[in-house]
Amino acid sequence: MRALLDVVLLALQLYTWLLIASAILSWLIAFNVVNTRNSVVSAIWDFLYRVTEPLLRPIRNSLPNLGGIDISPIILLLIIFLIERVIVLYLYPNVF
Repeated sequence: MRALLDVVLLALQLYTWLLIASAILSWLIAFNVVNTRNSVVSAIWDFLYRVTEPLLRPIRNSLPNLGGIDISPIILLLIIFLIERVIVLYLYPNVF
């Protein structure tokens, strides 16, 4: 059971890094630092968008319009950190 919890924690940490990379790349694209016409940048952006958007879209739909500021990645990161803390503090010590 601990191995399963370790895999879940690893997947949550990996998703956290993908979410951060997606946010940074979206800023770089918005400020024209990187060009989306480049095939490598386009492939990375498409991958990150397909991985992060299914969890970000419901959060974006439930939030009010904040005038162009997207805080859905921050809310998703807080949810992921909460799940990790619950696993580490409450589930992991009780598994033999």
